[in-house]
Amino acid sequence: MLLDAIAQNNFVVVGRAGIDFYTDAGVRAEDAERVSVGLGGSAANIAAGICKLGGQAALVTRVSDDSVGSYCTGQLNHYGVNTDHVTPVGGEYRNSLAFYESVVDGHRNVIYRNGAADFQMDSEDVSKVDYSAFGALITAGTVFAAEPSRSASFKAFDLAKEQGLPIIFDVDYRPYSWPSAEVAADVLSRAAAQSDMIVGNDEEFGFMAGSYDKGLDKARDLARTTASLVIYKMGEHGAITISREEEFKTGIYPVDALKPNGAGDSFMSGLMTSIADGHSLKDSVLRGSACASIVVAKPGCAPAMPNPSELEKFLSSHPGPTSV
Repeated sequence: MLLDAIAQNNFVVVGRAGIDFYTDAGVRAEDAERVSVGLGGSAANIAAGICKLGGQAALVTRVSDDSVGSYCTGQLNHYGVNTDHVTPVGGEYRNSLAFYESVVDGHRNVIYRNGAADFQMDSEDVSKVDYSAFGALITAGTVFAAEPSRSASFKAFDLAKEQGLPIIFDVDYRPYSWPSAEVAADVLSRAAAQSDMIVGNDEEFGFMAGSYDKGLDKARDLARTTASLVIYKMGEHGAITISREEEFKTGIYPVDALKPNGAGDSFMSGLMTSIADGHSLKDSVLRGSACASIVVAKPGCAPAMPNPSELEKFLSSHPGPTSV
């Protein structure tokens, strides 16, 4: 059911859109004389990446009722993301803003989330969505960090499930967004328990398990009980894909990285569209890893995500993934 739903290549994505400012390649913040601007925010990046790779995606979120919100909406439209459920909110709420350096050593990423507009997404927003028009729902953990977005996101889970949509959950734990680690562990674990597919890194699974060394056991337990598919990412050491039928490891595509930003979002986009394009699960995971490598080797997040020809060119010219 899960892979068949993904094969429709038509996703409703619940989560934030933000604006990114980033330096030129190799330039640190204190040396920057100019910065570039691009679409950011984990959910927006995933949706844009899916559309750039030939899929369809609609984003459900709130944006600030100002020029930054207009920029984010305009960029979503530029990438082909459906913005019918991107709703402006007024007052003092503001879009999230990220400022980061296009460097790896000592990389600094500052994210402004005070009074975040996307946290104002409410149950009415998610109730207006026709979930029957989509194949699957994708979200990332940030949506659960504050109310009313938290309750609205759990309601979106319920409404999607009523229409037979599987839930695809990227844990995406960002400590700065949460009131405490204890609240985050509880809420993210609840979201994971309701999801059909879970993607996270070793630290995130360890966080939910209460100890880093228990993270892989947590991932395997979720795959045996509530989830159909779990992907346990280990950075430069690749990933372990776990289902009730199989477990396999995959490597990464080494590149000269400029920054770490956007890798997980691009991985998700590449994974989803590759499954939809008929690739095997293992090849889809590898193609997702290739998309992550492409993004970290370029400035920006959404602007750096590949289209099909760029992905195929990368795969044909790269020596191949690391062995595991």
